[in-house]
Order: sequence, then structure tokens, then C-alpha cells
Amino acid sequence: MPKKEKLEKIDIKKKRKRLMELRRKKLDVEKKKEAKGKQKKIDIRLEQETKLYWTRAITGVTCGLFGRLIGLVGWLLFFWMLFFWLLFPFFASFIIFKFEYDREDWTWKNILMPGIGMFFFMFMITSTILHTLLVMIDYPLTITILGPI
Repeated sequence: MPKKEKLEKIDIKKKRKRLMELRRKKLDVEKKKEAKGKQKKIDIRLEQETKLYWTRAITGVTCGLFGRLIGLVGWLLFFWMLFFWLLFPFFASFIIFKFEYDREDWTWKNILMPGIGMFFFMFMITSTILHTLLVMIDYPLTITILGPI
């Protein structure tokens, strides 16, 4: 008598679970490949805001240094700060970095908001310390609205 082949007992739940795990791994790999290839809108926006933030921080320091070194004091130094605070970010965004904005999502706040506090803080710290040091060494150049003093 020939031997009867034994039918293997197949646990359907275990097999289905294994197939689902393999499928899940395959989908995860595909998502990772897709994520590496494309940047999402939020990633691009965060990258742009980070660049603008650090540009504002550096601009605050240089604006405070050069404004005081060329002799600006009082209202002239204030207007100098406002010029770089409000207009330079647009110059940096459109001309230096050449960021592309969607016309639907674009607002001027996206350019002005990142780094406002950092700009002001760095400007005030550098200009105050530099002004104190220049007054201590009798730095000759001081320009006000009324003219040089």
C-alpha cells in the first residue's frame, strides 16, 4: 500500500499575519524611498524660515555694529534699524535666496515673522555694548538728526 501523503495543517491566522507583516515592510520601504525623493511643503517652508531666521540674527548683529561705527545715534540709529528690520528680509528672500512662494499661500508675514525677536535682541545687545565701549574711548564720530556732535 502506498503511503498516504499527510496533509499539513496550515494555520491560516499565522500565515495571514506573516503576509501582512511582509506587506507592511514593503510599504514602509516604499514610503521611505518616496520621502527621500520629494520634500513636503512643510519641510520646504521650515527650511526657508530657518534660513531667514539666521539671516535676521546675523543682520541684527551687523546692523548694530555698522550703524554705531558710522556714528548713528538716537533716531537715526532707530531708522537704520527699522530699514534693516522691515526691508532687508524681502531683499534676502527674493534676491539672495530666491525662494519660490505659491501665490495662494504667500503672505508678507511669512517673510517678516521669522526672527523678529532675534533681530531686535542681537541689534540691541551689539549696539548697546559697542556704544558703551565707544563712549569710554571717546570715539569721535557721532551723527544725530541735528548733525554731527
